[in-house]
Amino acid sequence: MIGERLGTGEEGGMRIRFWGTRGSLAKPGPATVRYGGNTSCVEVVAPDGTLIVLDCGTGAHDLGQHLMASLAPIRGHLLITHTHWDHIQGIPFFTPLFVAGNEWDVYAPQGLGRRLEDTLAGQMEHSYFPVTLQQLAATIRYHELVEGAFDVGGVRVTAHYMNHPGVALGYRLEVGGATLVYSTDHEPHSRHQPEGNRPGAGAPAHQEDRKHVEFLAGADLVIHDAQYTLAEYAAKHSWGHCPAELAVDWAAAAGARRLALFHHDPTRTDEALDRLLESCRRRVSEAGGVLDVFAAAEGQVIELPGAGAAAPAAAPSAGRPSPGPGGALATATVLIVDDEPDIVRLLEMTLEPTGFRLLSAGDGSAALAIARAERPDLVLLDWRLPKTDGLAVCRALRAEVDPRLSEVPVVLLTGQDAEEDMAAGFAAGATDYVTKPFKPAYVLARVHTWLLRGGRRDGRGTPPG
Repeated sequence: MIGERLGTGEEGGMRIRFWGTRGSLAKPGPATVRYGGNTSCVEVVAPDGTLIVLDCGTGAHDLGQHLMASLAPIRGHLLITHTHWDHIQGIPFFTPLFVAGNEWDVYAPQGLGRRLEDTLAGQMEHSYFPVTLQQLAATIRYHELVEGAFDVGGVRVTAHYMNHPGVALGYRLEVGGATLVYSTDHEPHSRHQPEGNRPGAGAPAHQEDRKHVEFLAGADLVIHDAQYTLAEYAAKHSWGHCPAELAVDWAAAAGARRLALFHHDPTRTDEALDRLLESCRRRVSEAGGVLDVFAAAEGQVIELPGAGAAAPAAAPSAGRPSPGPGGALATATVLIVDDEPDIVRLLEMTLEPTGFRLLSAGDGSAALAIARAERPDLVLLDWRLPKTDGLAVCRALRAEVDPRLSEVPVVLLTGQDAEEDMAAGFAAGATDYVTKPFKPAYVLARVHTWLLRGGRRDGRGTPPG
């Protein structure tokens, strides 16, 4: 296999090589020589030779040339976090896809209204590129993923939804006692975070931020979105990217050994990255931590030693391919509850193209009546409502005997943004908490995530061949 020819990691571990580290836009030039200007692409080779490519940004061009130096047929797995352009624009230039005899399994999050293959083919239409996706000579199999665990060769992969205006997955790779987490295009679910990464600082206020820390737990290496600084992030809320300082705090809280700052902002020069890295290392030192922080650089190779243990037994295939987006997910019923008609209309305009069945209510009492009659698959709920407020609606739903009401995902969309408000929302039974003002694309991604987590699909699919 090609992985064996290239050489693998130490006994039981993984070998990781960065081919693209930049976010949003490729930025080659004299100011980005040391850390690189290509967009996201990371190569992982497991001890058994299994080849995994994480994202296929412009860095995939050089990776493809490197792989083609082998005379052997290439068998690989491409795990795409999401289909924003900077993560797929290398596909038309990834030479191994053009060669007959090569085999690739391509994985990405399940979308709405369009198959993964169609989405990838879009950037290769005649107006943009002279070769279509269908003309690629390699054998390519496409797999649409939902959150959960599955196996790729001897590697256990756990997929976990990121917080991004567009459905995105992070990937946790485990083999032979070594663990890598690839977590890019992710931002905090809440601005309320513990003060620094000092012991006893407490857990994040938002439940989803706590789950994110759990996703990173105990990793030998975390490759994490670090596009902004905390100062920059104040003007970048809901853009879908993380301050480097919070990536440090989360990795430290998770007990990770090493952190690679990744998805570097296109405006960040090598010298500016040096300063950011020094600031992050100082943050660890001042907290008395031991986390090893570095900035990912193109060409950098990381060897993760393993304990030589066998890969864990397969879990239920929740992360396996799911059915096409035209199935049950697209016909889900969403109840919108808000007393501001403009907000209701904005949400309707955002969700209508997906094919969802949409219901609406302007007060809490009407919302409960509609929920009991219609059994929606998800509720978007304001807090401050006439007659019965949002928290009371949450508590009433959780008290219902029917599990389709007591367990229905409830996303609070509210202007109440204090930490104590968030705690009250979750205590009342809210599933998620999103503060106003919000970006429509961000809300669509949250709706999609919770519908998939709630099992709104036809089946779990089968392992790739």
